Amino acid sequence: MSDATPPLIHLHKVTKVFLTDEIETHALEEVDLEIHNGEYVAISGPSGCGKSTLLSILGLLDTPSEGEYELNGQSVANLKMSERARTRNREIGFIFQSFNLIGDLSVYENVELPLTYRGMRPAERKERVTAALEKVEMAHRAKHLPSQLSGGQQQRVAVARAVCGQPSILLADEPTGNLDSKNGGAVMELLAGLHAEGSTICMVTHDPRYAEHAERGIHLFDGRVVDGPPDES
Repeated sequence: MSDATPPLIHLHKVTKVFLTDEIETHALEEVDLEIHNGEYVAISGPSGCGKSTLLSILGLLDTPSEGEYELNGQSVANLKMSERARTRNREIGFIFQSFNLIGDLSVYENVELPLTYRGMRPAERKERVTAALEKVEMAHRAKHLPSQLSGGQQQRVAVARAVCGQPSILLADEPTGNLDSKNGGAVMELLAGLHAEGSTICMVTHDPRYAEHAERGIHLFDGRVVDGPPDES
């Protein structure tokens, strides 16, 4: 039955070439990828293999040089900048390695900000933000500034910000990269819990221990999808 369901994300022969000083750098080479609703996918590979470039394309932060990208059955190639921004805000939740919280906003205000851009009513914003902070066990820190939190707590707030908009997919770029092993493990447990509740997650990681948390692994090497980690072949 699941084979008949269109994928949430569909990439066909996606290539990304960067031009610098007349030098071509092929970050991605003809990548084919499908992610279905409810999946938990880990993209892994060595540094410089194209993981973050791929995630930027999935998150509509960058565009392919060649190839096709469909999100929810619709091609994103011809979206205007305003439409791309709207799609990012409503369909995609981002979790970054560096947290990307705004320093002079409280925890509550950081989580609320993407909903404010939507023009959502204050009552609905309050309900969503409160629920998201409770989900990550940070409701008691709602009035604190990011500088008053540990790294692990800041990442929990970043996860709350990503999920409060109820996006179609969560994109996590090395979400444990700036955390110690204890806090990294806690964030991975949090992502596992979100997946168990039905969230679709695509995570980039260089750490095979964390990649094992996903139900499916995609390995990149020199910008191409390969069958498995090259060092194990």
